[in-house]
Amino acid sequence: MTRAEVFRWVCCACVLVPFIVPPVSAQAPTPDEYGFIVAEPGAMVPIEGSRSVRLLGATGEPGMYVMRITFAAGSGTKPHFHDQARYITVIEGTWWVALGPEASTYDPDKMRPLKPGSFVYEPPNGVHYDEARDEDVTVQITGIGPVKTTRLEQ
Repeated sequence: MTRAEVFRWVCCACVLVPFIVPPVSAQAPTPDEYGFIVAEPGAMVPIEGSRSVRLLGATGEPGMYVMRITFAAGSGTKPHFHDQARYITVIEGTWWVALGPEASTYDPDKMRPLKPGSFVYEPPNGVHYDEARDEDVTVQITGIGPVKTTRLEQ
């Protein structure tokens, strides 16, 4: 095979691969012909190297979004807030949270455990932080975008 032929094959592959292999970020399920979206449990698992799955919309775009975030055991956030309300359901694991004015300063002793099935409404600008302690935790977050997150200095 000549260099010119190899070059043509490489160019052809570069053009066709994006249409054959779905992009890594395309996690959101696609609506069917009637506009319904159905996501089976296996489709709501983060891809390797990620911790979130977009189910509907996106936090940076106008409109409703629904996402699932999985926190690895021992991981979490520091004090922060969002400019839009968020509605959160604990799906799996025990999620530890601190909410309200006392959450302006990080103190793990002030966190409370939330079991699967628990619900949290975070009002706009409501300061909070959260973590997964001894186990992975999955939460489902719903809100209206775009949403801006502000981290507090510690």
